[in-house]
Amino acid sequence: MFHRSNAGAADGCRLLLRAAWCAVLGLVTLVGVGVGAPSSSLAGQPSGVQIRQTDYRQDRVTFQTTLRRSGPAPQMGAPLNAPAGVTQIEFPSGELRLKAWVGMPEAAEAKLPVVIFLHGGFAFGLDDFKMAAPYREAGFVVVTPVLRGENGQAGAFSLFYDEVDDVLAVAKFMQTQPYVDAAHIYLAGHSVGGTMALLSGMAASDFKAVASLSGSPDQIAFTANSWNRKLPPFDKKNPREFEMRSPLSYAASLKSPTRLYYGTEEDFFRDNTQRLVSIAKAAGLPVDYREMPGNHFSAVPAEIADSIQFFRAHW
Repeated sequence: MFHRSNAGAADGCRLLLRAAWCAVLGLVTLVGVGVGAPSSSLAGQPSGVQIRQTDYRQDRVTFQTTLRRSGPAPQMGAPLNAPAGVTQIEFPSGELRLKAWVGMPEAAEAKLPVVIFLHGGFAFGLDDFKMAAPYREAGFVVVTPVLRGENGQAGAFSLFYDEVDDVLAVAKFMQTQPYVDAAHIYLAGHSVGGTMALLSGMAASDFKAVASLSGSPDQIAFTANSWNRKLPPFDKKNPREFEMRSPLSYAASLKSPTRLYYGTEEDFFRDNTQRLVSIAKAAGLPVDYREMPGNHFSAVPAEIADSIQFFRAHW
């Protein structure tokens, strides 16, 4: 169990910040201090990205993103101090040294399966670690990496591109740990982390199965909102920059069994998620989706519970 002293007020503030940040991203609207339905300005936004016939992993070898600005992630994050009962590790990602939190299940066996959980938003906090608690309670080691440019870490924010290298790096690092069953590394993520989970599952075959909770399939649609339009640090006139960040463009490149989730109140995700799955299925890939009751946050507990069964089915 992790230490809870002085955490309540901090968590409350962070939940308000997270809700406000999601409103900025256009994913939800605020109703008082609560979280409401998806923004109507994004609902049904048509896809703008081209569907590629090439493999995402191979295209990453030849593609070079061009960042028009280089700096930290756009969301502020607190310094990283793991609570009691949680181990803070460092892992290499190229020339960078990045941090992650590791939570062990209570019943530890010699070799344990791992869920790498990718947080929502562009900063990491205790509530992100708490969101992934059901995986730990189900017997998985939970690893929550903090990506380049987040929470004061080194590296430049690239919005869904160079950060993929960080996810693959933490997976490789965990495979070397003596308590880890390297053949059973699973990947999950929520919101921004759901997008990252899909792209990472297209870039490598290291994952036994992948679960994306409200990931964004199409970044042209995602950045059509007036607030989101400010997010891309790259040349927005280059469609390849968007395609390399859009799982929909490379739906046939998923390399592991994958399940996508979205809430019944998340109209923005519905059409492009279903289109992505349709393309993947046509390519013969074991990919499906689940529409769960709720919004961007209230649907998460049921989505995680279902993803645990999904992971166990791919043991």
